[in-house]
Amino acid sequence: MDPIATALKVAASGLFAQSERLRIISENLANAQSTGNTPGADPYQRKTIAFAAEVDRLSGGEFVRIADIARDETAFPVEFDPGHEAADDAGYVKLPNVNALVEMADMSEANRAYEANLQVIKQARDLISMTIDLMRSQG
Repeated sequence: MDPIATALKVAASGLFAQSERLRIISENLANAQSTGNTPGADPYQRKTIAFAAEVDRLSGGEFVRIADIARDETAFPVEFDPGHEAADDAGYVKLPNVNALVEMADMSEANRAYEANLQVIKQARDLISMTIDLMRSQG
């Protein structure tokens, strides 16, 4: 298989993976204050995403795939708020296990990885254009 086409496919798999990562991070941030609706109910549980490498035997390219989207099993922080609709008998409310600082750091890293994959696609496209131009000038 053409190395440039392989590079495009590898970068495209990276774009998809980072796009999904950004979606998960956005869900976590959007629900960072989502508590339960009934006394003692669990709040929103943070989602995590894991990637795996997948080798394409035909091209030799190593692609990124989503291995798992799971729930973070970290304990929920609690806050004393006896007037809240989700407060238990002791007056404590379970809060989501989402840390906005961690999510923002993950978002920044995902953005950089996305941009790097996009740059690979741009470079491959430029190489293809240069090859076509060289072939035209030879003819």
